[in-house]
Amino acid sequence: MEQVVLITGGSSGIGDSVARILAADGCRVYEMSRGESAPIDRVHIKGDVTSEQDVKRAVDDVIKKEGRIDILINNAGFGISGAAEFTEMEDARRQMDVNFLGMARMCRAVLLHMRKNGRGRILNLSSVAAAVPIPFQAFYSASKAAVNAYSLALANEVRPYGVSVCAVMPGDIKTGFTAARKKQSAGDEAYGGRIGRSVAKMERDERDGMEPAAAGRIIARIARRRKVKPLYAIRVDYQAIALLARLLPARLLNWLVYQLYAK
Repeated sequence: MEQVVLITGGSSGIGDSVARILAADGCRVYEMSRGESAPIDRVHIKGDVTSEQDVKRAVDDVIKKEGRIDILINNAGFGISGAAEFTEMEDARRQMDVNFLGMARMCRAVLLHMRKNGRGRILNLSSVAAAVPIPFQAFYSASKAAVNAYSLALANEVRPYGVSVCAVMPGDIKTGFTAARKKQSAGDEAYGGRIGRSVAKMERDERDGMEPAAAGRIIARIARRRKVKPLYAIRVDYQAIALLARLLPARLLNWLVYQLYAK
């Protein structure tokens, strides 16, 4: 049976790659984003994950047409950077509203239908920054750590109803995410130029990072597995980083991160 997939932020980057792969594999793909259109291999629904009305309308639209949603992929997100001290709280709220609460809104909207059907898969896009928080990207890291915590808790809440939940943690990916990051340089002089150096290094790593198509293939496979683990890191080096984050003393781990991204 063809699987019905709803993916947020599927118009570009990783989301677009996942949507293309799942559509090519025979899934019926619905993509929700703020853009006006999408490729012909999917059905585009214009909407914003920060809007309760948009989220409900998108889910209701898919249910009306298909009768079910087999897979929800929460991919919508963006990044901000800057010193935590100088980050405007409105920017921080927007970061959490899109990356974390937007995901939670989507989950709430589909869970009723998945529970009634006795099956479903929810895959939430997180980041290695959830396990290894990045200096001068504190609020982005916090939003992704929240995604992990929520996913783990939700997985146990809905396990008896045939619904499985996992979070996938990519690392550096070559996408438009880098250019779209909202950068705040306020306080860079007070911080000795460390804000600019840290963000510049992170963006170099992203530009040299994994191709979105490669990441998309991995995420698409995870989305369709019969059983999933609660957390995944993409690529062997990021798997090693995630493992070190669990094994190393927090003091040593944070010192290593300081040497890489905060000096």
